[in-house]
Amino acid sequence: MSFSDNIIKLRKENGITQEQLAEELNVSRQAVSKWERGVSHS
Repeated sequence: MSFSDNIIKLRKENGITQEQLAEELNVSRQAVSKWERGVSHS
């Protein structure tokens, strides 16, 4: 399972949005979106 697959799976299992995850990690929602698309891992 890839990093992006893991992010999507865990986020959905916990019923949180990209915005909520971004707030928890102190990153932008766009960063979470990129991670989920496999565009960037940083």
